[in-house]
Amino acid sequence: MSVRVLIVDDSPTMRAILMSRLREQPDIEVVGSASNAAEGRELIKKLDPDVVTLDIEMPGMNGLDFLEKIMTLRPTPVIIVSGATQEGNEVTARALALGAVNCYSKYDPTGKLALQDSGELAKMIRDAAQVRFSKPVRSTPSVVEESRRSIKRDTRLIAIGSSTGGVEALQVLLREFPRDCPPTVIVQHVNPRFAPAIARTLDQVCPATVQVAVNDMPLKTGHVYLAAEAEHHLMVKGDSTLYAKLRRGEPISGHVPSVDALFNSVAQFVGAGAVGILLTGMGQDGAKGLLAMSKAGAHTIAQDEATCTVFGMPRAAISLGAAQVVAPINSIARHALNKAA
Repeated sequence: MSVRVLIVDDSPTMRAILMSRLREQPDIEVVGSASNAAEGRELIKKLDPDVVTLDIEMPGMNGLDFLEKIMTLRPTPVIIVSGATQEGNEVTARALALGAVNCYSKYDPTGKLALQDSGELAKMIRDAAQVRFSKPVRSTPSVVEESRRSIKRDTRLIAIGSSTGGVEALQVLLREFPRDCPPTVIVQHVNPRFAPAIARTLDQVCPATVQVAVNDMPLKTGHVYLAAEAEHHLMVKGDSTLYAKLRRGEPISGHVPSVDALFNSVAQFVGAGAVGILLTGMGQDGAKGLLAMSKAGAHTIAQDEATCTVFGMPRAAISLGAAQVVAPINSIARHALNKAA
């Protein structure tokens, strides 16, 4: 059965480009297109598409407001189609935090309209079609306070991996971190050009400081570091002081940066002083690395199926016996900060 897609974009040229790309795919059917949110809303109700591609810079109701209504009233996998501007990057990051499953750039790395995409959009749509939404999970003030009070001071590092649905999950998780949390490193599968904006979005909700990881940066208490370099894996290295290391390399478990690359380095250099967390995401990246961390004595946690957007990565880790704890997203901070929770 083909994946049924609705395109919402105010640009006739962009709608034509997207339709042309998708009509080349035998397993994807473009069932309609809309030029604004009002048309899109009516077509979603009428056509019930499997996936919606959504421009966020539109006249009338903007894409962010429309996305929020979709996710509240009729949760549907949405792929954001983003422009090349800095403002566009910030809005895209907020869209991912609202529940968009991925973001697709209209432009190539040089800033020109991308005339070919090597099947990137089609792959995103196939992946998005597998998403199943659970009810939103929120933290309560008492849970947040408990998480922040219960921090174990022998934890040297927290390492987190996430993919589809990860930005939304990271917001829930990091909101519960204390201002003086252990150094925390994150690999989130996303187009690297959006990563700095995602870091700023997460920084707004996390009591600790969230920033982009830079090569040879010392990892400090009260700081969270997000991988943001194209073609580079984020790893850690060091003895008494731990440092972020960016290493150019081929894909590992299908990704650059790779969660497995990060987790394996943590297993090697931090061992029992680390906590590993694997969140929602498609595929298996991070499963073997989480197992390596567990074998090295680290405390390892996987997000449960009920609160995952996609259970692929946590499921793979659980099947390997890599996760010592399986928990809903709103209780993972307690398990990470207090290993006995």
